[in-house]
Amino acid sequence: MAQDDPYRRRRQAMVAHHLLSRGIADPKVIAAMARVRREAFVPEPMRELAYDDGPLPIAAGQTISQPYVVAWMVEALALSGGERVLDVGTGSGYAAAVLACIAGEVFSIERVPELAEQARQALASEGFDNVTVICGDGSEGWPEAAPYQGISVAAGAPAVPEALKRQLRVGGRLVIPVGDRHGSQMLVQVTRTEDERFDTQTLGGVRFVPLLGEQGWRDRD
Repeated sequence: MAQDDPYRRRRQAMVAHHLLSRGIADPKVIAAMARVRREAFVPEPMRELAYDDGPLPIAAGQTISQPYVVAWMVEALALSGGERVLDVGTGSGYAAAVLACIAGEVFSIERVPELAEQARQALASEGFDNVTVICGDGSEGWPEAAPYQGISVAAGAPAVPEALKRQLRVGGRLVIPVGDRHGSQMLVQVTRTEDERFDTQTLGGVRFVPLLGEQGWRDRD
């Protein structure tokens, strides 16, 4: 096994040292993080750093989020398994792969064509056939497949996009960073409790690249 998967021990250490020790407790999330090979979603020169608990650069000036933050956001969605979810900001495809281990269907939207294509290839190579990668404006979500039980946004917005809230199923959760474009943000959890009622909870501080789009930051901002 070790020869077939040379990063297995590093992945196990990452789960123990960076997730379990910091309070990630959902067994489905732990199992997903232990399964997904993060090294398959980072550039070749970065693979030795794949299981450090930090973001890493990928193409187009973007980053792959640190493992703890990915696990934290997925856990905040409180998925029970088999749901339809939306992943905004595909990036490398790593978070979509983690979601795909729990959800039944994952729709992942990425505004940069180069990243969308690379993520498609990485996800297919790793056998995640329940992820659909779309190139488009993630701030407006993907209404074609709505409603979603969970929506995870891997980019910071100036406010929670109304379009994303409206694409939640009643009882569903949206997890999104909200705050400064290039400064500190707060991770916010929005739960749709009724058709016209949304409860909001602040989870903690984060730092993400900006969410660009019609309901996010504009290029000229």
